[in-house]
Amino acid sequence: MNKEKNIVVIGCGAAGGTAAQFARKTDRKAMITVFEKGKYPQYSKCGLPYAISGDIPSFTNLIEFSEEWFKKVGITLHLNADVEKIDTKKQVVTVKKGNQMLEQPYDSLIIATGSIPWLPNIKDIHENDKLIQGVHILRTIDDAKQISLFVEKGKKATIIGAGLIGLEMADCLHKKGMDVTVVEALPSILANTLDVDMAELVLKNLTSNVTLHLNSLAIKVENKNGRINKVVVKNNEDGEEKRVDTDLLVIATGCKPDVTLAKTAGCVIGKTGGIVVNDKSETTVKNIYAAGDCTEYKDFVTKQPVLIGLGSIGVRQGIAAGVNAAGGSYSLPDGVLQTCTSEFFGLEIAAVGPITSHIQNQSFVSGKFNGLSLPEYYPGGKPITLKVVANQENGKILAAQAVGHNAAQRINTLACAILAGMYVETFRKLETAYAPPVAPTLDAVTLACDAVSLKISRRK
Repeated sequence: MNKEKNIVVIGCGAAGGTAAQFARKTDRKAMITVFEKGKYPQYSKCGLPYAISGDIPSFTNLIEFSEEWFKKVGITLHLNADVEKIDTKKQVVTVKKGNQMLEQPYDSLIIATGSIPWLPNIKDIHENDKLIQGVHILRTIDDAKQISLFVEKGKKATIIGAGLIGLEMADCLHKKGMDVTVVEALPSILANTLDVDMAELVLKNLTSNVTLHLNSLAIKVENKNGRINKVVVKNNEDGEEKRVDTDLLVIATGCKPDVTLAKTAGCVIGKTGGIVVNDKSETTVKNIYAAGDCTEYKDFVTKQPVLIGLGSIGVRQGIAAGVNAAGGSYSLPDGVLQTCTSEFFGLEIAAVGPITSHIQNQSFVSGKFNGLSLPEYYPGGKPITLKVVANQENGKILAAQAVGHNAAQRINTLACAILAGMYVETFRKLETAYAPPVAPTLDAVTLACDAVSLKISRRK
């Protein structure tokens, strides 16, 4: 008689929670145990800004799978449970839960420890090893709840970081009636998502809603009675310093993988700082898998290692880890596409594939379409700009970016093309749906490829 498989998951975020669920779908009899150091079961971190703005009515709405749900499907969930040690020889994890120390054996272990916020070197943001009042990061429900206490109409907010999270927060605080300033260290916004020319389209819309300091660092905060009241911002180019009135400071400068446990277990950590995993979400240690923000995997186009920071990819890795840990078979594609989207101040953006500055291992050419979402003669068309990047020698599609109406769905279509290894000459002939009140005769996705194809033909 076969012994029931013992599967342990460390972390109940998007990756860990998904891994547990797919392990259960794969093996109905396995003993599955999840240890989560926080006090909430699986919830959407991506939804946090929208719970602060009130677009999502309550923080509890963010919880996707409750404790009761895990119990119902036969998964043992321990909240407020911090895994302190992995013994790979005995295949046992040691867990601290309250005043108790638990030992849990495993046949398969899934590490989904996520990431921790990276804080820039800003003078005086700490007092007694804690962030001073009014200075916040946004990573958990509790972080979001704390930020909400400082949100007040007519008050001043400063966001450090003009990436996706930073701009989403800027939009949400603006909706709440706050006067928002965004400070970005680089000369352009959304530097890891859009090329500079595409980011400029977003910039025009952004500056009419917030005050923006590009190529600038927040170097110091000032406080009054222990609560922040100013941020000192220094321009990288001329060294000029400005004191910005601030009632609320949100630091959105990115995260670093939480790999402490993985290191002690002997898992190889890659050059990006994440746990190295393969297409089955296996680490380099037998019977240990990893998924989500704590991992690195290769980029589909460049084949270079990249950190996993998108929930959509973390979920896919969680599926692979859960299925394979339970004895099934599931393989990820040969790299991540990094397909992403967001919307701020009424403008939708989306991208797939690397930004052009990251495409160093092959020559490329790009083409762009600027137009409307409907035929020009039909009223109500909305602006859309779409950029496609392709290999200059053979025309294979490498990346795409979109700003404007229905950007995400257009990028999803191009993500299919990249995954399938399509060339612009094939894709530009794609038949797209047409009706005057719905879509134009030729869609932006094919017209941008027409522009790329024309450039390639001229260079031959």
